[in-house]
Amino acid sequence: MAERFDIAIIGAGSGGLTAAGFAAQLGAKVALVEKSRIGGDCTWTGCVPSKALLKAAKVAQEVRQAGHYGIVAAPPRADMARVRAYVRGVIGEIYAHEAPDELRRNGIEVILAPARFLDAQTIAAGDRTLTAKYFLICTGAHPAQPAIAGLDETPFITYETIFDLDELPPRLAVVGGGPIGCEIAQAFQRLGAQVTLFAERLLPKEEAEVDAALRAVFAREGMRLIPGRARSVRRQNGVIRVESDAGDAEADTLFVAAGRRPNVAGLELEKAGVQADARGIPVDANLRTNVKHIFAAGDVLGGHQFTHFAGWQAFLAARNALLLGSATGFTDIVPWVTFTDPEVAHVGLTEAEARAKHGAAVKVNQWAMARTDRAVCDSDTDGFLKVVSRSDGALLGATLVAPRAGEAITEFTLALNHRLKVTDVANAIHAYPTYSTAAQQLAASVAVESFLSGAAGRVIQGLSKIMR
Repeated sequence: MAERFDIAIIGAGSGGLTAAGFAAQLGAKVALVEKSRIGGDCTWTGCVPSKALLKAAKVAQEVRQAGHYGIVAAPPRADMARVRAYVRGVIGEIYAHEAPDELRRNGIEVILAPARFLDAQTIAAGDRTLTAKYFLICTGAHPAQPAIAGLDETPFITYETIFDLDELPPRLAVVGGGPIGCEIAQAFQRLGAQVTLFAERLLPKEEAEVDAALRAVFAREGMRLIPGRARSVRRQNGVIRVESDAGDAEADTLFVAAGRRPNVAGLELEKAGVQADARGIPVDANLRTNVKHIFAAGDVLGGHQFTHFAGWQAFLAARNALLLGSATGFTDIVPWVTFTDPEVAHVGLTEAEARAKHGAAVKVNQWAMARTDRAVCDSDTDGFLKVVSRSDGALLGATLVAPRAGEAITEFTLALNHRLKVTDVANAIHAYPTYSTAAQQLAASVAVESFLSGAAGRVIQGLSKIMR
């Protein structure tokens, strides 16, 4: 006999967990189906372990630089077995809040089995058959394998397996300069590996200045940077050789970070009539697939690959399924952070995107972190704040390269949500000394420049000269 639910959610990563929790709060009868582990990539192979690893690497780097601050310390040595134990401990702490028994106590029926559609109203999950009024697909994505000659015959690891290492590879080659590639490359360099990073540009979705800033930091820390795309790899006598148009390298371990692909295989979506391909599942503005009672959200759509965005979308998909009215599941105001050191945070339009959309009516202002007192106190002066606005002062986007940039970017996200101008940021008192003081400093300089260039400003300047 088929079990009946109000909503069946396939995939228990960030999106599925958020949607299931919200639907249960509404009093809906909820089934959450997961083929692997509750928590998805974020908990097990993504956000959580990578940030724990980055913390361990930062500690090693701080010990290495202790002499700069007058502190005597021995050179650090990473015990990777203990580092791995620390990472797994962090995963365990976070998983405890999303374990199946915890979810069941909150009224969610958890089914640990692969799901596949039997028809538009029914799915099979292991030996159970479920029907539901609504379905929500939140199956996420997996590492993509790039077209590199010899890769099929060469052992390599991805973010799904790198956190299982219990020995530090002496030489690590990293293919890919996106967020995952940059974070892992810096972490392992700081832990003591000799890292070679192959990337034509670091963080290519960011402002062009970000590439130069990160390359300077990575090079200073001893990383080898090859500004070319890996063309071929091969393993011979236990050594992996990576070749590119811009240079070659030998390594003991190869890490590939070349993007992600939506998880649609095995769902048998065709039996439900749901359209999908290797690029993901198409949805309308309200996150409905072409089958109106079946929704999809998060990484499986093939768009933004962020935990927070997946959770936001899945919440709205559940809201649109279970409540009257509808809300759009897309926005141009999506903040994101790459957790290198310094962090790279962004929200809104880049300068290039703004000029393509608004033409000459675009204004760009930058503020170097070296001009922000907290950064000077901490000797963390790498980086900058870049703000893009219209000529009337309306904020369009911001990029911050600095320690804790991910915390500070929220100020600009809120400003964009409320359609504020750059000068409005100057009106809010910022605590001193903080890294976010840079936002007030930049905004104040824009406000003063805007005022003095206007008619009232010219009058005041004239009166000031008379009174002197």
